[in-house]
Amino acid sequence: MTPFQSSIRKALEQLEPGDVVTYGEIAAQAGYPGTARAVGNFLRNSSDLPWWRVVTSGGRLVPGSEREQERRLRAEGVEVTDGRVADTR
Repeated sequence: MTPFQSSIRKALEQLEPGDVVTYGEIAAQAGYPGTARAVGNFLRNSSDLPWWRVVTSGGRLVPGSEREQERRLRAEGVEVTDGRVADTR
């Protein structure tokens, strides 16, 4: 695992149920600002992490996984309307 991946993993593991953050916020929190796209690529291949708690900068759900992400977020008490969460963190 690379230092980038390890830092992203650590940042994601700190999220609590009901937390929602953007890819950019996770990248910055992990010490890699400006790497939101790389965070998305990493999450695409890391199903053991709470990927559903991460949304786009506009609050949109992950394209292609919207139904599963919405189901998981709602189960944690997060409000999802028209494929978007109202607030992050």
